[in-house]
Amino acid sequence: MATINEIACFTYLGITNAVSPRRRRLVVPQTWLKLRSQSCSKVLGADCSQNPSFVTPRRNKIWEFRLYNSVELDRFVTSDDENEMSEGFFEAIEELERMTREPSDVLEEMNERLSDRELQLVLVYFAQEGRDSWCALEVFEWLRKENRVDKETMELMVSIMCGWVQKLIGAKSEARDVVDLLVDMDCVGLNPKFSMVEKVISLYWDAGEREGAVSFVKEVLRRQIAYSHGNGDGHKAGPTGYLAWKMMEEGNYKDAVKLVIDIRDSGLKPEIYSYLIAMTAVVKELNVFGKALRKLKGFAKTGVIAELDLENLRLIEEYQADLLAEGVRLSNWLIREGGPSLFGVVHERLVAMYVCAGRGIEAERHLWQMKLVGKEVSGDVHDIVLAICASQKEPELGSISRLLTRMEASSSVQKKKTLSWLLRGYIKGGHFENAAETVIKMLDLGLYPEFLDRAAVLQGLRRRIQQSGSLEIYLNLCKNLSDASLIGPCLVYLYVKKYRLWIIRML
Repeated sequence: MATINEIACFTYLGITNAVSPRRRRLVVPQTWLKLRSQSCSKVLGADCSQNPSFVTPRRNKIWEFRLYNSVELDRFVTSDDENEMSEGFFEAIEELERMTREPSDVLEEMNERLSDRELQLVLVYFAQEGRDSWCALEVFEWLRKENRVDKETMELMVSIMCGWVQKLIGAKSEARDVVDLLVDMDCVGLNPKFSMVEKVISLYWDAGEREGAVSFVKEVLRRQIAYSHGNGDGHKAGPTGYLAWKMMEEGNYKDAVKLVIDIRDSGLKPEIYSYLIAMTAVVKELNVFGKALRKLKGFAKTGVIAELDLENLRLIEEYQADLLAEGVRLSNWLIREGGPSLFGVVHERLVAMYVCAGRGIEAERHLWQMKLVGKEVSGDVHDIVLAICASQKEPELGSISRLLTRMEASSSVQKKKTLSWLLRGYIKGGHFENAAETVIKMLDLGLYPEFLDRAAVLQGLRRRIQQSGSLEIYLNLCKNLSDASLIGPCLVYLYVKKYRLWIIRML
């Protein structure tokens, strides 16, 4: 009668009566089931289909498994192993090859005659290409039930399994065959100290099989394969997030976002942490896009390329808007499925998104949302959002005054830093009148702006004088700078073309 674990394996795979539980307790991928007939002709020169009780293999044939390279076993198989093998080892191999009895029955009978090393070599023998991989899984399952799986044996079986996975990937096998192999691994109790799902994704990735990795992740989610992480953070880990992270490591941020959204839209349920990974990818893509756009505008300004036309500006705006929409969509899923404990980090990602996009009002709104859910906000984030709002000149909406409220309880060093960010925001946005007021405010507080900041404001105001003819703001700023000994005596002059009149004033 089949055990509960045996029945569970069949039910998990959707197979309840395909094979006899007595003879096939473990259902392995079809690729490996075919090896039974191949083992007869390749290893023994016999026809297995005609004679199940085939000829006993010669011992020199048995030891030929050292010549195979299907898995990396150099650290497990050495040149001294042949001399160390007992008669019991050869008898066990011969009996298992006949397949007239269950492998567990054979091993139970010969338990006392086989050393731990010989049992490892039995695993290696049946794991080789052309032999019965199903038997290797049965041998490992028996070893585990007998508590004879030590660290080295576990590492050996993991190496064997990785070799099988590499062959499946190299042969362009279907993703379901690879997942079947992981199910078999779980059924026999192979539990390495790392995630085999992550390992398989890495094997796909290293082989350049990007589409195969995506198909594998979808199959894992479709089959609801249990996923565990060796570092104890299993609630955060998952195949979708891991693959998205692999894409991000290569700079494919847009692909990482597309992966998570496509999997969700296909009706599957990626792990919650993958939404955070995808939101991080949105932030990075917006950051890279913003840097490229600034460089492009710099080339246009210096005349290296032509100015961007309206159509190109429209496409740029649409691309940025689409990225923000995808980030908001991910945040909605995360808030809906993740619970209150993740609200703070969600709003933190949204702040970063809107900062990279240069949208101060939206960034400020999520900044306060972070505070409401108890997420600590650093002073640097406040100052960056303040500078963006200043560049967009948002005082009429109260964003600047709200962001400056925290400055009242700050130290003089922090006040100077905050007001410097505000000043540079005004300069970047071309709001030099507001920048002059900020400089004067800093001087009143005994804080001295940096030289480059002062020079930029004075230069900007001079250009405005030529356009509007207004001198009041410029003269007032010069007077305050002179009183603070930040500039020396200077002449301010203006030429009135209509009257051919020069007006000169000493400060």
